[in-house]
Amino acid sequence: MRFFDDIEIGQRREIGTYTFTAEAIKNFAAKFDPQRFHLDEEEGKNSLFGGLAASGWHVGSACMSLLVADGQRLAREAVSRGEEVAVWGPSPGFRDLRWIRPVLAGDTVAYVNVVTDKRTSASRPGWGILTARTTGTNQRGEDVYSITASAFVPMRAKER
Repeated sequence: MRFFDDIEIGQRREIGTYTFTAEAIKNFAAKFDPQRFHLDEEEGKNSLFGGLAASGWHVGSACMSLLVADGQRLAREAVSRGEEVAVWGPSPGFRDLRWIRPVLAGDTVAYVNVVTDKRTSASRPGWGILTARTTGTNQRGEDVYSITASAFVPMRAKER
């Protein structure tokens, strides 16, 4: 992962894609969101969604999994180049979580993360707060998901 001073507002990162299979939708729903339109094709078809729909929490969880995996990949690449890797802190929260349209069985969602703001932390010397908007778009080019989240990001030692 990169340090606060290496990150620019507007920076864009494609973090990956996830295909929502009927089996994955049902398995997630059975554990975490057992509503009829997430568990049964016929119920989904007869609902407002018009098909077996992934839980919004599933859509967000797939995004988080891809975001973490991409960060780990970037860290491995940086280490292989002999670069220092920043260890990010926790997130102070998120806002504007939106499930824009249903994600149905068979949909593939591509997730993209864009840095929207950064500022020095007033309460934690040596740290900045990064804000980014992550969106998910289905295979038809339709936006299906978005969230704006923040994270504590360390500054390089020279700036602390």
